[in-house]
Amino acid sequence: MTLDRLDLDDLSPEAGEVQTAELVVTDDVLVKAFALGPDATLEPHEHGDSTNVFHVLKGEVTVIQGDDEERVSAPGVVLHERGVSHGARNDGDDVVVFTASLCPLPGSG
Repeated sequence: MTLDRLDLDDLSPEAGEVQTAELVVTDDVLVKAFALGPDATLEPHEHGDSTNVFHVLKGEVTVIQGDDEERVSAPGVVLHERGVSHGARNDGDDVVVFTASLCPLPGSG
């Protein structure tokens, strides 16, 4: 069953801009889409009680995890364990799109 559809062409952030869209929101799961324009950054942050998984759908993104950085191309998957600081940066000239799945939601346990 499809809960929502993500049309990658609907996401077109300008340089330095981050666009988001919530795709799935339940009592214990959040799936959110992120589109990063060139030179845009999703600032590093952490979820102490939740696991977060990035699914890179379009482009190549620099994933920040703790003190490490790694370029990940679509299709790519990156696991962020609970409590580990993570973020993303678009160092390229094209829009990057990825989803982030967060489970369980903070405070849902």
